[in-house]
Amino acid sequence: MSKGLASLQKESHDFWNSLDPPEERNWDSHNLGAEDVNERERVAVARYFFKHVGMKRFVDKANQNCFRIPYLLELFPDAVFVYVKRDGSDNINSLIHGWGKPEEFGGWSHNLPATVQIGNGKYTRWCFFLFPGWRTFLEKKIEVVCAQQWIEANEAVLSAKQNIPSSQWVEIFYEDILYSPIETFQRVFEQLNLTFSDEIKRHCDNLASKPYNAFSRPRLNKWKEENRERIERITPKISETMRKIGYKT
Repeated sequence: MSKGLASLQKESHDFWNSLDPPEERNWDSHNLGAEDVNERERVAVARYFFKHVGMKRFVDKANQNCFRIPYLLELFPDAVFVYVKRDGSDNINSLIHGWGKPEEFGGWSHNLPATVQIGNGKYTRWCFFLFPGWRTFLEKKIEVVCAQQWIEANEAVLSAKQNIPSSQWVEIFYEDILYSPIETFQRVFEQLNLTFSDEIKRHCDNLASKPYNAFSRPRLNKWKEENRERIERITPKISETMRKIGYKT
């Protein structure tokens, strides 16, 4: 972590969900817009982050925030959004693994007013986030659900991007982090006006050998070994979004 940044040292789903509980929106989705910001939330957000990170710039990571970019921009007008794009096949493979850990990735959904019987009943707790229309996926195959989550998240980001100043938007490919971590993060640091120190450079050079919050050591095309048949079935479904974010299909 750069000395110029602070972090909660964890993902922030619980905090954001406490401000706008999905149950108060009829569990429709995790979407939030600029119009959903009110004075109560401004005060709560300011107090929360000041308590945990002080006056420093900070990094916040939460997959649900793909659906809340306009909301976050309203709260933080000078925020810079870093969009990490990842090949759909590998990303969906990772989502499938995550759905196998419902206590970790679906703890927020214990009161969900729906019976989840995904994968012929193998998955009974909804995980990660709700997208508009999620109720029609309650009995689908796991790869179909995860493919839709990947599509919806990326399409939401692409839609929000249109209203973000270019100076406040950074895009990188996940694969570049693995292939050339030093060059990739140096570019990000420069765009964020952060010092890319020798210490950070050494850390970047060893990223793949010291993964954080990963199911296994990062490498490309894990899906071919772990969920090949499942992923191949949904490849046509994700091809359009893949092209939009810069991948060849």
